[in-house]
Amino acid sequence: MENALDNVIEKWNKRPLIISGPCSAETEEQVLQTAQRLAATGKVDMLRAGIWKPRTRPGSFEGIGTKGLPWLQAAKKLTALPTAVEVATGKQVEDALHFDVDVLWIGARTTVNPFSVQEVADALRGVKVPVLIKNPINADLELWTGAVERVAKAGIERIGLIHRGFSAYGNTEYRNAPMWHLAIEMKRRNPDMLLINDPSHICGRRDILQEVAQEAIDLDFDGLMIESHIDPDNAWSDAKQQITPETLAALLDGIAWRKDEVVSAADHAVLEKMRQQINQLDDELLQLLGQRMKIADAIGQYKKDHNLTILQTRRWNEILERAVRKGEKFGLSKEFITQYFDAVHMESIHHQNKVFNS
Repeated sequence: MENALDNVIEKWNKRPLIISGPCSAETEEQVLQTAQRLAATGKVDMLRAGIWKPRTRPGSFEGIGTKGLPWLQAAKKLTALPTAVEVATGKQVEDALHFDVDVLWIGARTTVNPFSVQEVADALRGVKVPVLIKNPINADLELWTGAVERVAKAGIERIGLIHRGFSAYGNTEYRNAPMWHLAIEMKRRNPDMLLINDPSHICGRRDILQEVAQEAIDLDFDGLMIESHIDPDNAWSDAKQQITPETLAALLDGIAWRKDEVVSAADHAVLEKMRQQINQLDDELLQLLGQRMKIADAIGQYKKDHNLTILQTRRWNEILERAVRKGEKFGLSKEFITQYFDAVHMESIHHQNKVFNS
């Protein structure tokens, strides 16, 4: 048992960590063939498979259930690949551990519910299995952080994060919008915690997996979880986002793997010089923003004295349109300008509110 755990820990500490396997375990033959073909690539560290599938509406395929766990057990014996499955209840944790699953993960639909996370955490007390936690479906870092804290309080020492994107109204390019800034913020809060990217659930289709995986690696993610199936087009769930083991190998070969923050002295000297320039510019920006807010205070006082509303919609639209036009000349995207000026505008409103209520 200790040797098995040592093998899992060795894989867990590897960078990049690559986890792959079918969205759903369908048949024993499918699981074993997928595992063998993934192992043959020499590029996969852990085998994943969905056993229980939480679906949005009843009637969809909700997983093969506990009878699929012995298939994963057999696949591990055949390939020596540690196994990983998603769990959402205490009973599922017990069943997975009974069949020697090596790594568990908490899915996005479970992370949104603190009661469910707590049930899973309670079932994990006293075990040494590593646990991965996917971000919640909605863009809420506190729910993600809360899930980490609950699992940590259960005594789990090895906790990792899976970034699988977030539901976004009106989003069309991705199945789940990456919202990279949220994953980056989670990494900032937990700098020593494993963070892997799940391009499959972000993309929802296989043709853009490569670019999303590359962006994750460029952002210093610690690895990838990518769904793989021996016959993707006929998969029982999420067919459009799965790829064959051989296609996975080609995708991984096509990634430009970056160095982490440990760089040479020469690299450090060059970067440090440019970082100092950024620090100086950031200081100047903060000074300018401070001056801007002093003017906002004065405007707030004038509006209060003359019984005018704080929000002047026409004026705000003029500011935003002008900023977008000017920003494009400096190579700044409309998305960035909009987000930045929205934040500045809200801070200005906050300042004027204070004036009105003083």
